[in-house]
Amino acid sequence: MPAFSNPAIEAFVAHIRNELPFAQVLIRRTESGFELQNLEDRDRAEAELRELKLSDLRALAQFTSGGAFRPLKSAPNLQTGWVLRVKDNAELASALDRLYPGALADWFAAQAPRPPITDYREFTGRQTGMYRITTMLSDRQAGQVTRAGCHKAFCLKRRLWTVNRLAPETVEEKSLVPCLEPCALLLEFARKAMRIEQEEKMKLDLSPGEATTLRAALQTALAHPDPAVREADFDAPANPRRLQLALEKLAALAFQPTIDAEEQRPE
Repeated sequence: MPAFSNPAIEAFVAHIRNELPFAQVLIRRTESGFELQNLEDRDRAEAELRELKLSDLRALAQFTSGGAFRPLKSAPNLQTGWVLRVKDNAELASALDRLYPGALADWFAAQAPRPPITDYREFTGRQTGMYRITTMLSDRQAGQVTRAGCHKAFCLKRRLWTVNRLAPETVEEKSLVPCLEPCALLLEFARKAMRIEQEEKMKLDLSPGEATTLRAALQTALAHPDPAVREADFDAPANPRRLQLALEKLAALAFQPTIDAEEQRPE
């Protein structure tokens, strides 16, 4: 009986030369198969790394090194200090699926001439119940929510879907792992953002110097996040995505078109 052929992993392996970064994972070819480790560990001595088995990977991907739950497996907080050796394509596919569920299939789908991409409006238009509110964000607001929620500080998937004229992300900006439609975490963030938009507005008269101070304070808070705030707790005012969204709005209201010139994305 012939072995099952997986075209996704076959195409992916053909893409690997000596080594290939895949989100936070470095994949290296070896004489007996493949070796996987965190990119941050590429120069660490082998003796410093603990050797894992395939069965260990799901638990590894569940929590950060500090023990916090990882609701988004593409977040750039995968644990370091490990190495995994697999013997063939099937084990490599299994390893990647445990670290980044569905990423290999999405990568393969993204190679098609017309990838199955669902944009923000199409995706939110299918929502019902409490998520129907996400359709109420304007194009400008949805763009701000997308830039904040999908920022590389929070997710390493390169966003191929869009809203209005927001440009898709590139491999250089993020990674090889594609994002074909808004995820559940982004949807929840959009819901909270719209609830905030519905609140009564305050008028703040800020000088350019005061706005610069406020921007610096937000950036400091982002650089030193409160470990007690859970990643998906968007009710928390100190949630990093909410801080990033405040930066997006501050930039749009005040003095520069984007947060950083190197990260410019048209709306």
